[in-house]
Amino acid sequence: MSAQEQFEPKILAFCCRHCAYAAADLAGAMRLRYPTNVRLIEVPCSGQVEPLEMLHAFERGVDGLMVAG
Repeated sequence: MSAQEQFEPKILAFCCRHCAYAAADLAGAMRLRYPTNVRLIEVPCSGQVEPLEMLHAFERGVDGLMVAG
């Protein structure tokens, strides 16, 4: 990696539809920004995110994972 290149991790966030995703939606409505390397996935409930889904995300190249309720 050269001095000009910086590592930017890919972050995936599983967000509860009623709590965390609603908060992210509100932040968007307020024109607040978050890093472009963060991707949100809306889920019905954060408690229903299966460990296998998380492992699949890492297999597909995600560097970090967050489950937010």
